[in-house]
Amino acid sequence: MYNSRVNLILFRQDEIHRPLSLDDPRAIHILRTLKRRPGDELDVGVVDGPKGKARLVRIEQKRIILDFALSEKPPGLHPVTLIAGLPRPQIARRILREATVLGVSGMEFIATDRGEKSYSRSRLWSQGEYLRYLMEGAQQAFSTRLPSVQLFGSLPECLASHRSGSDRIALDNYEPTIPLREYTPSTGSCLLAVGSERGWSDAERDILRGEGFTLAGLGKRVLGVETACIAGISLILARLELM
Repeated sequence: MYNSRVNLILFRQDEIHRPLSLDDPRAIHILRTLKRRPGDELDVGVVDGPKGKARLVRIEQKRIILDFALSEKPPGLHPVTLIAGLPRPQIARRILREATVLGVSGMEFIATDRGEKSYSRSRLWSQGEYLRYLMEGAQQAFSTRLPSVQLFGSLPECLASHRSGSDRIALDNYEPTIPLREYTPSTGSCLLAVGSERGWSDAERDILRGEGFTLAGLGKRVLGVETACIAGISLILARLELM
């Protein structure tokens, strides 16, 4: 079921030329929550494409007919990639949704030394359920853009996929060298790494330092992974003057 935070209803490109089933959560949202009637308009967009308006043409026995007028090209995502230790699925769902709301360009979840590797076998990942939370975040943010999402078996495997050219910050409670609020951007883009629920291992800290990451802190209070991710992204965006 759609929630009340939906501000833009998203469709795949292949859906905009055919009727929408009355059983579809989007149709239910249009008729029951938005209370649209034939002739009314609503805000819509195509995933990773343009956005605009759709007019509700008519309501039939098992479907509704929409007429799309899509002309507005949405802005791109922010040049921030979140690297996060794989958390419990219920925590990952919230990170996926809220980081999408904030507009990160990518999220990469990694199996860490102190994390639970079995989380990667959750249906969230194995059945592609994570896409639902990207869609929810984009619709709340009034955007059609979805960030890329990848899973990696280890921190070194993840970092091997990244070339130099972005600032690199890793949040750490135990050995930070700067408060995150003092981060000074030098490239206009950033990789932000956040450990799993039990934090980074000593070996992972050494890897991060060796790969050019600055260890940064968010204060003396111990934050959950979800809170650390969202607070970290928000501060990075503010320092990049993107908020």
